[in-house]
Amino acid sequence: MVSLSKILFFTSHHGFYTVVILVFIFGLLTFVTKKGWFLIPIIPLSIANGVAGQFLNAWFLNKYGVESTAIITSDVETNSTLNERYIHDYEAIVKKLDGQYITTFFSTTTATIYPIENAIRIPQTGIAFPVKYISGYEKNIVILDNQSEEGKMMEKYEKRKPIDAAKIKYEADKTNPEFIKEYISALEDYLKLYHNDAYQKQLAALRKELKALEK
Repeated sequence: MVSLSKILFFTSHHGFYTVVILVFIFGLLTFVTKKGWFLIPIIPLSIANGVAGQFLNAWFLNKYGVESTAIITSDVETNSTLNERYIHDYEAIVKKLDGQYITTFFSTTTATIYPIENAIRIPQTGIAFPVKYISGYEKNIVILDNQSEEGKMMEKYEKRKPIDAAKIKYEADKTNPEFIKEYISALEDYLKLYHNDAYQKQLAALRKELKALEK
């Protein structure tokens, strides 16, 4: 497991050098065997690593890793950009199972995050956040986004979206029973997960309004 973790860390953090190694290995095989078809896998493997290397690393660490915490100690903005935003280089310390810390590094583009989704959320500097790693190679970490403070806040925000949409419909026509029911349903779903006094009061008021309309 440790060896595999080291390989995945290298391939997910050093895409260019991974391609160089693939070219060298398959080029050597072609030279030794005199068979040109050994060159064929280079391009698909390089593309696969570029597209899915971090996702594979995230899945592997989440499935087989042990939980711990890490703290980002340095956040440096680079001159490179991704989706019109500057890429950042990070340094962090990771807590080992024996309580000691080890340093690691990653960037906006190489950070391994779980759950796997098309979003990059990096925890704040100086605040401990949950991670997983293979014991023996703590340098390779996956950020457990849904357990971090940023992840929890984002999840809470996403859960409020149906409420906001239903509220817009309700505000447009407060006498429409379907709109009120949709608003009630959205509030009920949210309150099953989170406590919110304002939403509780709104839910009670909507139930009264719906009851009055259905008389």
